[in-house]
Amino acid sequence: MPAARKQRPAAVPDGPALKKALTTPLLYFFILGDVLGAGVYVLVGQVAADAGGAVWAPLAVALLLAMLTAASYAELATKYQRAGGAAHYTTRAFGPFAGFLAGFCMLAAGIVSVAALARGFGGDYLSAFVTLPVGLVAVVFLALLALLNARGIKESMRANVVATVVEVGGLLIIVALGAWLLLSGDGDPGRLTRFGTADEGAAAAVLSGSVLAYYSFVGFETSVNVAEETRDPRRSYPRALFGALATAGAVYVLVGIAASAAVPTDRLAASSGPLLEVVREAGGVPPLLFSAIALVAVANGALLTGIMASRLAFGMARDGLLPSPLAKVLPGRRTPWAAIAATTVPAMLLALTGSVAALASTLVLLLLVVFLMVNIAVLVLRRDPGAQAHFRAPTVLPVLGAASCVLLATQIEGRVWLRGLVVLAVGALLGAVAAARRAGRQAGPEPAEHSGGAAPGEH
Repeated sequence: MPAARKQRPAAVPDGPALKKALTTPLLYFFILGDVLGAGVYVLVGQVAADAGGAVWAPLAVALLLAMLTAASYAELATKYQRAGGAAHYTTRAFGPFAGFLAGFCMLAAGIVSVAALARGFGGDYLSAFVTLPVGLVAVVFLALLALLNARGIKESMRANVVATVVEVGGLLIIVALGAWLLLSGDGDPGRLTRFGTADEGAAAAVLSGSVLAYYSFVGFETSVNVAEETRDPRRSYPRALFGALATAGAVYVLVGIAASAAVPTDRLAASSGPLLEVVREAGGVPPLLFSAIALVAVANGALLTGIMASRLAFGMARDGLLPSPLAKVLPGRRTPWAAIAATTVPAMLLALTGSVAALASTLVLLLLVVFLMVNIAVLVLRRDPGAQAHFRAPTVLPVLGAASCVLLATQIEGRVWLRGLVVLAVGALLGAVAAARRAGRQAGPEPAEHSGGAAPGEH
């Protein structure tokens, strides 16, 4: 059984602190909204192409694998309640170079993801209502999200609650339509037990589909960057994290069952809007409704990813891994305005250049690298008892979590590895420079000039 360990009183974080405004329900909706993102509206067809009619199986496997790494994040987020997430944890465990590399991978993935979602918002879904230049829509969209982010975490979370309800409502409509088709005899429940494809056997097909399905659960890791803004994170964070993942997993499995039973596998796999195929098959729901729901899902995903990226940049700056001006916060609202601006501008540039597509497929690989480092870090940091009571995962979970990252990475295509290695090489180079610069500051005669305070693990 996971347990909370009682240690010495909590230490006050170095540098400026963020306002504690998140309750357990708000944090739950934050994680659920981030996991139930725009990807699920196109993902089911791709999973069907890889795994066959039993779409639910890779989704269930991916949920179990995500839970392993989530346990490591739950321990570290409640042990070290600071923005910065994976970068902060790996800095404590392995030093500033590893911390910078983890943070760089997360930042790269987050910025590219926000840019891709911005272009998605201005694309086909919006065209169902009005035709506008995609680049212009993307820039205005990102600017509005940045303003909402800067206004305050509570305001952003309230918007997220509404958007998450809409997203989940849309997916529940798909589940209901699938059930109606089955009950009326128009569906085919036999497809639910068809594992494998013409090219791959059952086990290989499910594993291949699990890589894509794993991406649908990505988003839970962003929540660690708001642990510092959560009231009583030791109790709230694990409950919100595992509750949101379980909810998302149940919804995904039901959606997979409904879609596969309602629509022939070949047709599902060939569609870029597989859930719309369910709507068309069942009838009774206007297709435009799903365009509207998709826009809400895209906007919500971009908002939450933007919050993650800005809090990560803020935490890295406070830890000395990025320039210290990025740790500046608005005096009244205590939101990291400098980090918000610094992550929004490159996202705008990527959205305008249209280069997002070339990097989008590397996101899973970059995150698997981060997850591997986090799963190992939680074991290394067991030597530090922590400054306060915290959640503790059974040791077997981070071990299995690390193994799952390696397993999933072996299923990623070689061309994706090539792109990912380029990003990792850039991160390694910048990390070496950052580590050397920080080491020089620490060796200098005036260490008090470092406004972010002492580095993690150097006390």
